[in-house]
Amino acid sequence: MGRLHTHRHGKSHTIRPATLRAPSWNTLSPKEIEELVVRYSKDGLSPSQIGLKLRDQHSIPLIKSITKKSLGKILEENNLQAEMPEDLDNIVKKAVGLQKHLKANKGDNRNVRSLELIEAKVHRLSVYYKRINRIPENWKYKSVVAQLE
Repeated sequence: MGRLHTHRHGKSHTIRPATLRAPSWNTLSPKEIEELVVRYSKDGLSPSQIGLKLRDQHSIPLIKSITKKSLGKILEENNLQAEMPEDLDNIVKKAVGLQKHLKANKGDNRNVRSLELIEAKVHRLSVYYKRINRIPENWKYKSVVAQLE
């Protein structure tokens, strides 16, 4: 599958485990894994960082295969879910950083296009998250592309 706004194919990524069974080397119970997830979330780690930490330090390839619940479901049950989804939050931060860059560097026309593409991603994600009621219906991303041109 290709990338959305580039000509690259995007093949560099990690591969999910082939089977959905719990691994034989796992010594932690589902309750202990849930406690680890809650503890890491209270320490301020994002869901993706929690997954990486469990994979690298505790040899847990998939939480769902052991606990029968996803990481997001565990966080939701313990009222630790962030108000803004992680991917949308990261893209909005990227857009804000690019806006600051463009205010300081007004002649950088190539990054004006990059900002437009990033804001298109923000719009598509926000439509999806509004549809599944993850963010409020009145949430709106304010664009400054019109101010830059």
